[in-house]
Amino acid sequence: MAAVRVAPRLRSIPLLLPGPGAAAAIQRSNSFRSSSAASARAMSSSSSTSSSPSPYTTLVGRVRCEREIKRSKFIAIAASVPNERAAMSFLNEVKDPRATHNCWAYKVGEQFRYNDDGEPSSTAGKPIYSAIISSGIDMVMVVVIRYFGGIKLGTGGLVRAYGGVASECLKDAPTCLVKPKAHVGMEVPFDLLGTVYHQVKNLCKIVVPEMSYLFIDD
Repeated sequence: MAAVRVAPRLRSIPLLLPGPGAAAAIQRSNSFRSSSAASARAMSSSSSTSSSPSPYTTLVGRVRCEREIKRSKFIAIAASVPNERAAMSFLNEVKDPRATHNCWAYKVGEQFRYNDDGEPSSTAGKPIYSAIISSGIDMVMVVVIRYFGGIKLGTGGLVRAYGGVASECLKDAPTCLVKPKAHVGMEVPFDLLGTVYHQVKNLCKIVVPEMSYLFIDD
């Protein structure tokens, strides 16, 4: 048996069997269809219950923004992160142990976290996270580093400072739209493997240039 993985868009594209032997090939495949009906139904059920990942907007590269507010220096650094592990790695890379506070927030799909790093509760990490939500950017982390300048800002001032510098950092940052891919499997009789191989290969080049395919012989 041969398994072929194709892009989702190919599900609506009929398999074209070239040449005068197409009818014979279709007749040979009829017996296969009946024997693999249960397998096909199982695959169809599995495909219908799983939803394709949604497109999202994220950053292109790393961005940085710096502001001075009442003698305190705020530096926001943001970058795209694919998961929590990458977010923590990014934090360890950019945080400054000499700074007064290294506050941060990230959003990775439905997962998110934020941290005040010693600032009063919900005055730093949460405003940074709110800035991420307002920007519409996903799979991103923002770290805001503060060097205390001697003047206290108060809770309202801290919220405006951290949220403001994070928003400014993301406002004009270069972004891109990411469209996640999903694998779809189908089974074909071995005697049609060559035909399917060439059809999928042509579709990869013409219809869906970014599509990948894989043939596995059982």
